[in-house]
Amino acid sequence: MIEQKLKSLGIILSTPPKPAGSYIPVVRTGNLVFVSGQIPVKDGQVEYKGQVPTTTSIEDAQKAAKLCIINVLSQLNSELGTLDNISKIVRVSGFVNSSPEFYEHPKIINAASDLLVEIFGEKGKHTRIAVGVASLPLNSAVEIDLVAEIS
Repeated sequence: MIEQKLKSLGIILSTPPKPAGSYIPVVRTGNLVFVSGQIPVKDGQVEYKGQVPTTTSIEDAQKAAKLCIINVLSQLNSELGTLDNISKIVRVSGFVNSSPEFYEHPKIINAASDLLVEIFGEKGKHTRIAVGVASLPLNSAVEIDLVAEIS
């Protein structure tokens, strides 16, 4: 069901990115799955780099947020074998590499939140944090982690 929804949106889940540090990408405990922060990596390269809005536009940062969610879903699919086992997206934490005067972080992370609702419907509605930070790993424009409940 979720796989069909992804196809209809033109989203292909590839092999998830390898961790860039000393951590594991996914941890399951009880009926919760925690996905480590994912950056906008595609084909092994960071697609969207730099601070918003000085070197990365709001529109590109929104694309970065969507790519982060696709990488989150790739991690979940790899761990669970199917995304149909997800009963609820519980929490999204979004970090935007931004200049000190930028304050529209929610506008960036909304792109990720909206994509989750588009994919999962009511199960995709979640709690969230959207914050600006001085920098992110590999000069990424956005990083997103996620907590999901599985059945």
